[in-house]
Amino acid sequence: MASHRRPKQPSRARVTVLTVTAAAAVAFTAQSGAQAAPAKPKIDEVKSKVDKLHHEAEEATEQYSLAEERRGKLQTEIGNLQDKVARGQQELNTLRDQIGSVASAQYRSGGIDPALQLFLSADPDTYLDKASAIDQLSAQQADVLTSIQAKQRTLAQQRAEATTKLADLEDVRKTLGEKKKKFQAKLAEAQKLLNTLTAAERAKMQEQEQRASRDAGERVNLGNEVPASQRGAAALAAAATQLGKPYVSGAEGPNAYDCSGLTMWAYGQAGVDLTRTTYTQQNDGVKIGRSQLKPGDLVFFNGLSHVALYAGNNTILHAPKPGAVVRYESMSYMGTFQFGVRI
Repeated sequence: MASHRRPKQPSRARVTVLTVTAAAAVAFTAQSGAQAAPAKPKIDEVKSKVDKLHHEAEEATEQYSLAEERRGKLQTEIGNLQDKVARGQQELNTLRDQIGSVASAQYRSGGIDPALQLFLSADPDTYLDKASAIDQLSAQQADVLTSIQAKQRTLAQQRAEATTKLADLEDVRKTLGEKKKKFQAKLAEAQKLLNTLTAAERAKMQEQEQRASRDAGERVNLGNEVPASQRGAAALAAAATQLGKPYVSGAEGPNAYDCSGLTMWAYGQAGVDLTRTTYTQQNDGVKIGRSQLKPGDLVFFNGLSHVALYAGNNTILHAPKPGAVVRYESMSYMGTFQFGVRI
């Protein structure tokens, strides 16, 4: 006959252990979930990282523009050298034709042993006339030979120089590719960070930057500082007509600009030819300190990776970074001040 005893109830101690174990499992699961989904970065943190990436991209852009400028100069120099080599080769061919003509004339004039020619000559006066002509031809031949040797040396030097410049050009093309990849990678990384923000957060960030730019523009109007020069004033006025134009890496206007593209364009409107990049524009005028700045001066920041036009009252006018537009900005937001340059 089967037993009908009641099942044994778990002890209080066992219930407590099970409860603690379950709670621990729940806590561990919650902790694991928290580790799998890290906290979303704050908008200020994203902005700081994006700004840093944009500065790095701008530095690579300026280096790219510098290499592009170097490539243009090399191509011009190589073209000039190749023209010189072609003209020199034509001159050499002409000289070779001349020495052939001299040799033929010498042969026709009786270029044989002088003693034998005197012996065979019935008229000594005729022989002396021929001998004089042969001496003149020999001197001309020597001059042509000297010219040929000099031209050959010049051609060899020009060809060697052209070969060297072609090799330099290939190196510059390689550098261009590397710099382009670098700033494109930085821009892509910055965009990826921006995409972590909501549309509302991105709009808020943009609105903050626009408000700061408006405030900076109002400070300029309150400054009333005397410009550095008439040309500086003209350049600053020209740049002000481009407010709102987008920043584009490598752009020189008139529809978009990078930082040095804007300063070059603005001074171009004032009749001044600036060089293309921040690294070269620093040498286009006289370096000055921060306290000496006047409207129209160039202002350099962050290891020469950025240039702007000083607008007065601690404010600059510039093409700031990818994703932004030409605008006014307080110098307080610009990072490390390097120096000013008065054109």
